[in-house]
Amino acid sequence: MTDEAEYEDGYFVVRDGLKLHYRDYPGSAGMPPLLCLPGLTRNVRDFEKFAELYSPRFRVLALDFRGRGESDYDPLPARYNPLTYVSDVLELLQHAGIAQAIFVGTSLGGLVTMAMASMAPDRIAAAILNDVGPELNQVGLDRIQAYAGKGEQFGSWEDAGAAIAANQAGAFPDYGDPDWIAMARRNCRERDGAIRFDYDPAIADVFKAGPRPKIDMWPLFAALAQKPLLMLRGERSELLSEQAFEKMKQAAPDARFAVVPRVGHAPMLDEPGAAAAIDAFLDSLAES
Repeated sequence: MTDEAEYEDGYFVVRDGLKLHYRDYPGSAGMPPLLCLPGLTRNVRDFEKFAELYSPRFRVLALDFRGRGESDYDPLPARYNPLTYVSDVLELLQHAGIAQAIFVGTSLGGLVTMAMASMAPDRIAAAILNDVGPELNQVGLDRIQAYAGKGEQFGSWEDAGAAIAANQAGAFPDYGDPDWIAMARRNCRERDGAIRFDYDPAIADVFKAGPRPKIDMWPLFAALAQKPLLMLRGERSELLSEQAFEKMKQAAPDARFAVVPRVGHAPMLDEPGAAAAIDAFLDSLAES
């Protein structure tokens, strides 16, 4: 395996005129491709190591949601919401000629996957939810709100890594300086002589809108549980509690569940515990 799997950059224009970006790693056509959907402030670079593990056994696609990475920013921030993202994913599948995919959703990407199971279940062959579920811990939501959309900039990659470490050290207690700098390079981009987080700060406007009606996501999870499903939880997660994880086990008795040791929100999916669970799950799909 090379240090970085080869991929092609793809672009497509969605119904409202924005151009969105995705990475396309080559792989076998014998199984549905793996479609990777990142967290709120993240982008396709989060799945680099994951793609190294599973391409070319599988075709692997990773999408930059609108407002992230190399995708266009949306001039109407109200469209930064899961229903819009579901529509964008459907347009990606149409653009790429994919009838069904194995969805790999981290955090926000997992919420989009659950919504997809309700809106277009025929497009999901199977799913992996990474540290997210139908019941989210307010402590974790508050932490995301505390750092998202602040528009920070840094003078060096070391400074960017140190800032990320200050916020997320509890989630990755085994990380050293090189790991935090590597995370900074995944999370940030150098533009106009400064290093900034690689997303539109307006994606965080949803947190500033005041109280919102609570949405019962358990029916969405129940719809997804009709598919082959693997649920991963970071052992130190502040977003997906142990109690919620246990409730999910009761609600989806046919699903697979695994805890990734010594990480919080969210596992990078190349940890040995995560990779072992994913390997077993994908092997089970190939055998069915």
